[in-house]
Amino acid sequence: MLAVLVISVCFLAFANGANDNFKGVASLYGSRTTSYRKALLWATITTLAGSLCALYFAQTLLIRFSGKGLVLDSLVQSVPFVLAVASGAGLTVMLATRLGFPVSTTHALLGAMIGTGLLASRGEINLLVLKQHFVLPLLLSPVVAVLLVVLVYLTLRQLRKHTHLDQPLCVCIENETVITRQGDSVAMTVSDQPVYSLETEQACTKRNSNKVLGLNSKNMLDTVHFASAGAVCFARGLNDTPKIAALLLLVPMLDLQWVIGLVAATMAMGGVLKARHVAETMSHRITEMSDGQGLAANISTAFLVIVASQLGMPVSTTHVSVGTLFGIGIINGKTHQRMIGTVVSSWLLTLPCAAFCAAIIYSLSGSIVFETLLP
Repeated sequence: MLAVLVISVCFLAFANGANDNFKGVASLYGSRTTSYRKALLWATITTLAGSLCALYFAQTLLIRFSGKGLVLDSLVQSVPFVLAVASGAGLTVMLATRLGFPVSTTHALLGAMIGTGLLASRGEINLLVLKQHFVLPLLLSPVVAVLLVVLVYLTLRQLRKHTHLDQPLCVCIENETVITRQGDSVAMTVSDQPVYSLETEQACTKRNSNKVLGLNSKNMLDTVHFASAGAVCFARGLNDTPKIAALLLLVPMLDLQWVIGLVAATMAMGGVLKARHVAETMSHRITEMSDGQGLAANISTAFLVIVASQLGMPVSTTHVSVGTLFGIGIINGKTHQRMIGTVVSSWLLTLPCAAFCAAIIYSLSGSIVFETLLP
């Protein structure tokens, strides 16, 4: 049973990577800043880094997603319970991945815990813990994401206008000319100290500078965009890895470091092999976007997920990232309303689907355990 438990948790981690790994770099691919392969490689590297850092920075989520406090302690320490939660959530996320729907692994885990807990304890679930630590963060995170991305994008747009970042920039390097008067004569000397200034390319050319060092503002923006996408993937790995690793805390012979490493590696594998369908949905089917709008979405997503991880709040990276993309769609008026409706519907179905699958698996695993104990 312990071996089956490890396999089921690895299956959940694989499904999570397939559905979630590309979400952080969807704006890079959707805004045509880079290709699918490069975006996927960047997502894999940065997500893996975040997953490994979860060992040191996300201890609260390790405890919370073991189910402790939500269901009876005797259930948390039960192999059939954990096996049902991992398998039910994994099946739900993998089904959504095959259909191209970006769903929340957090939501699937919560549904699986509720379904199994209700069946195993005959309705004994801590509703206060469910509300405060799970439901409220999951419901509020998309709303906060929409509001934050609108604020961030409008701020970046004003900054871009005032600093002329919408034009090619260059650094002007020139020697300052000093004019001195001695009676009726005027002398002009050139200073030995160069003067540096950041101007538009046109302004530098007009000033006949001695040297012009071109700085392409598009390349600068792309670099920042890549960095923000990496931050989102890092934050997702930091937030999601402990939720999955918590399910293996029951296995006594597994060290926590090995558990984190196993989950991180399996998540990375799932993203590399099965991310394409969700990548197309996130990048092209929710809204059209420019590179600046994608940058605003990534900054907002990374900020919210990192803060939530530090506070031990189990927000959904999916809800946050899709919320920021929806906010961008509101700004540019290019939201694909039908796809938004489909994605939201998949969110609503995630919890009951995971609860049903987990309850069925719990019933089957309980029967198997009972039969193996018979003489």
